[in-house]
Amino acid sequence: MDGPLHVVNHPLVAHQVTTLREATTDQVTFARCAQEITRWLAYEAFRDLPVTEVVIDTPVASGVLAAKVTSETVLVPILRAGLGLVPALQEVLPVTRVCAVGLRRNEETLEAEVYLDGLPADLAGSRVVVCDPMLATGGSLCHAVAMVKERGATDVTAICLVAAAPGVERFFVDHPDVPVITAALDPRLNDHGYIVPGLGDAGDRLFGAPVRP
Repeated sequence: MDGPLHVVNHPLVAHQVTTLREATTDQVTFARCAQEITRWLAYEAFRDLPVTEVVIDTPVASGVLAAKVTSETVLVPILRAGLGLVPALQEVLPVTRVCAVGLRRNEETLEAEVYLDGLPADLAGSRVVVCDPMLATGGSLCHAVAMVKERGATDVTAICLVAAAPGVERFFVDHPDVPVITAALDPRLNDHGYIVPGLGDAGDRLFGAPVRP
């Protein structure tokens, strides 16, 4: 498969992914595991984050050279499921700004439709991370990344809990320059565009199923 795909291969990540996949996992445990996995993905995604040299005093020495992250990272969660990744990223990253994008999937075409655009007018020079727990058909992620690029962003990364091979292939056709960091790569989609074996609807499992009138 072409493109900058990074599957975080670690026993502890695999253990958490198994918990996410299990149908019997309750909402609280699911959300906790999603946060744990996101932290691991963040360490991989921000391996090259620039640091500023500073001078500090420790309890036993003065004038010690050290490093701090001072640059801002713009987090772009795709609503609503993408919000489930944001708290862990904010815990890891010292300086963040959250700008949400609302996309809904047309169940007939399986293509993404925008219902909320919370992006700033200018993202030139910003480091942007698009958060989408499930890279299934790739439609939503492709659309969201195109939106941030239209605002001038050139340093863009996608973080997903689980990705499907067909969606990854489609994504890299549109955005071969954007790394995708994920905890698992699944082989296929079903007839409804859901990842198999996957973990179901990430939004419902994170926040509960919406109440229908």
